[in-house]
This record gives sequence, C-alpha cells and structure tokens, in this order.
Amino acid sequence: MSDAYETLAARLDERFGEQLEFVPSICGELTIEVDKENLLAVATALRNEAAFGFEMLMDVCGVDYLSYGSSEWTGSSATETGFSRGVEREAVILDEADEFDPRRFAVVYHLLSLQHNIRLRMRVYTGPENPPIIRSVVDIWNSANWFEREAFDLYGILFEGHPDLRRILTDYGFIGHPFRKDFPLIGNVEVIYDAEKGRVVYQPVSIEPRTLVPKVIRDDNRYTADLKRSGDD
Repeated sequence: MSDAYETLAARLDERFGEQLEFVPSICGELTIEVDKENLLAVATALRNEAAFGFEMLMDVCGVDYLSYGSSEWTGSSATETGFSRGVEREAVILDEADEFDPRRFAVVYHLLSLQHNIRLRMRVYTGPENPPIIRSVVDIWNSANWFEREAFDLYGILFEGHPDLRRILTDYGFIGHPFRKDFPLIGNVEVIYDAEKGRVVYQPVSIEPRTLVPKVIRDDNRYTADLKRSGDD
C-alpha cells in the first residue's frame, strides 16, 4: 500500500474508530466495511470533511456472496476455473417470511477524491432482510441515482429514500433479478411475438438447460505414448 493510502487509512481509523473495519487487500487498494446503520453518517463525513474530500461517487454495485468461496464442481479431477458458471443449479426461491444470510448481499461504493487524488472502496452488507434493503445515498452523491436503480434491477436490493426506484436495464415485465447467484441461467420467461394477438407476449422458457463445458477432461487414446512415438517416426 502506498504512503498516500497508509495516511488515509490512519485518518479513517482515527476519525471513525469502530464504525468501520478495514478489508485486507492483495493489490494495495483500500477498502472499508461499514454497518448499514452507519452508512449515511460515514458517507456524509467522507464527502464533506476536508481530510477526506470524496466529492465523487464513481460507481455503486451490488454483490451476491451466495456460495462464495465454494467450488461449483467437486472432485479431484474436476475443473474449478473457466466456464464453470455453466453448471446447472436449482433455483432457490425464498418466501416472504424467510431471511437471507446477513452477509449474502452487499452494496459497494467506489469513491474518488479529486483534491487528494485518491480512491476508496466502501462495502456495506444489507443484513438478513428479505428483500434486502439499505438506505439510498442519492442525497449525498446525486450520481447514485441510476447506479442504485441498476443494483435494484439486477440484484433486487431496495434503496430506502430513492426518488425513483424502478428497473433500468430489464423491461417492466421481467421476472426476478438476473445477477443473483440462484437466478436460472435460462431465465424464467421468454418473449415471443403472438401473431393472433398482434403483440409481444411472455411465455415459459422453452430452452432446455445444458452444461456446455465438460466436467472432467478424460485421456484420449489418440494421445497415448505409443501413438506419439510412431507419429514422430
């Protein structure tokens, strides 16, 4: 971590104390974790106080930590990288009475201080509520408006106090939130044009789910040692 970030980390620790935690980094960046109850107070101080001066919010993004750190395929001969996202999953549908893991959904804020030429990443978990909900920071950084709508659309995270929280990337009839880890890869519905009705309609998905990447790479007899040697001769 550079001297500038070491200085910022010391200032953050002195100013906020137990209101935040530092997230370990392997690339020299600075990330803090803040409780959702302290979000607005910490965000306001980061923007207004001269020691920080984070006047620009560059991005807001949602994160779904469902199955984070676990392999989708198990077994000593199975790949753990590449296109393993193609494995079939069973969708997990939660009732209104159910709760999420408190650290499943998070909102990440990317801040920039022009006057100090430094960046900061702030992560806030949404807690166990279903649906996940967190306070909007639109009144602090106006650029959060469309960013929060995107996180709502893709992850289903609600932003309390947002002036116009509605979908921004998917259409009005879309079902579910496509960036959630338990969202089916083929979706829930598909759109077709109905000639009899003369309009576009929704219908259940007709695509059959399939895994396009082999789970295990097997040896091929064409590449045995004897054939290799005869080919070289």
